[in-house]
Amino acid sequence: MPILEVDRLEKHYPLHSGLLGSLVGARRFVHAVNGVSFALDEGANMGLAGESGCGKTTTAKLILRLLTPTGGAIRFAGADIAALQGPGLLAYRRQAQFVFQNPYEALNPRFTILRAMLEPLIVHGIGASATDRVLRVAEALQQVHLDPPEAFFMKYPHQLSGGQLQRVVIARALLVGPSLLVADEPVSMLDVSVRAGVLNLMRDLTRRRGLTTLYISHDLALIRYMCTTTAVMYLGTICEIGPTAEIIEHPKHPYTQALVAAVPDPDPARAAPAVEITEGMPTPLHLPPGCPFADRCPKVMEVCRRIRPQLQPVEGV
Repeated sequence: MPILEVDRLEKHYPLHSGLLGSLVGARRFVHAVNGVSFALDEGANMGLAGESGCGKTTTAKLILRLLTPTGGAIRFAGADIAALQGPGLLAYRRQAQFVFQNPYEALNPRFTILRAMLEPLIVHGIGASATDRVLRVAEALQQVHLDPPEAFFMKYPHQLSGGQLQRVVIARALLVGPSLLVADEPVSMLDVSVRAGVLNLMRDLTRRRGLTTLYISHDLALIRYMCTTTAVMYLGTICEIGPTAEIIEHPKHPYTQALVAAVPDPDPARAAPAVEITEGMPTPLHLPPGCPFADRCPKVMEVCRRIRPQLQPVEGV
């Protein structure tokens, strides 16, 4: 049984239409997520890839119940997270943790590192005593290679480098013992020189703990390194999903082919053939009735403009 099930998830944002629009009852919506479905087994890891604005981060926030869906359902360990309240919601918050894209905004600038790390332990009632909680924080910082941990206790976020801050954010997320970790572009704000170290750290810690992980990224190289399964999003929908190696080596959807071809390859003999697509993207305010990629697709057919394609299994995938 999957630990996480996302079923026909939708998120639409209403736009204010002004006085005239209010009088005539006209309402417009930004369709950020449209019918996204996938499932993750316990201990699995998946990458959610796509260009900026495709709905990746919105999907992540819906899974963590930081946003309320317009439609569809999200089930964690069989329970609909939309129905969770009080202690049940608090328990879900502990089980599902988020690694934010920007470590500089993920920590309260007025809190020391020790206080920021102690906060989730206190909220979730973890630790037999104050001393026990401090020891847990020290152990967590050591696990992300911030040694000696006591040297970081009384520092403030602005006194740490970006790489150190992201390690603190990772340590804090793992401190409460989650089952699901969602990482939104976890290294995009970091210098290239420290990205590999942070990624290796995350991969090692999540595998050792058997965590279910969802990585959000536009970087296919990161997805390939970190994930065994990949889903590709375009304009709020999943256009292709499957084993990462198969997705990158043999992409089936024209958008996935274009995405893979856009990644530079140091070996010209192995480089994917270029895919010519037209510039511009349909606005999420007015989605086409058919395939959202139809207006840019080099292989478009008339049926593509009329009927939205559904995901179909492909032999060998």
